[in-house]
Amino acid sequence: MTNITVAKGDGIGPEVVDESIKVLQMVSKIYDIQFTFQEASVGAKAIYETGNPLPDETIDICKNSDAVLFGAIGDPSFDNNPDAKVRPEQGLLKLRSELGLFANIRPIKAYETLANISPLKKEIFENTDMVIYRELVSGIYFGEKKTSEDGNSAYDICSYEKSEIEKIAHLAFQAAEKRNHKVTLVDKANVLETSRLWRKTCLEIAEEYPSV
Repeated sequence: MTNITVAKGDGIGPEVVDESIKVLQMVSKIYDIQFTFQEASVGAKAIYETGNPLPDETIDICKNSDAVLFGAIGDPSFDNNPDAKVRPEQGLLKLRSELGLFANIRPIKAYETLANISPLKKEIFENTDMVIYRELVSGIYFGEKKTSEDGNSAYDICSYEKSEIEKIAHLAFQAAEKRNHKVTLVDKANVLETSRLWRKTCLEIAEEYPSV
């Protein structure tokens, strides 16, 4: 039995999650795998219901499940109000932090059957097959933030620990060993100190993966 927390969230979230559940139900029938689903509130919906974008109850449900099926968060009433103190996105960031979800893994693959509806020319996207690994619990989203008392200036501090970079980098290199044996680091090391730390750390880790 696999227990899944269903956090539909806002906007297109409920629609996408409902279709995902249909897929899982079909998987259950074909492979005789049993799923249970328990809904939990998050994002703007949770703010309207409880005043909190990630209620404690939702955290508990997520931590006691085998997986979380997450939709989307966001709401125009918050997007268009820069003075809002509580925002849907805060729930997503806290959920990542509470569950230790440091790796955002995004596969990008071109399918021949979709070629005729692609906005890109076929010769541009054909044979595209890559996976993007993005660190999710550090950096500018989680750094110190402040707006001046007069409202005329603000800052967001971008900070990384070497250990945080190492965790996500190892995942990327391990995946590359099973794919095309290539890792590309996207940074701005000629300007940013954080990028220089990323570059230095990833070059050190690369020595552990000689085939990549």
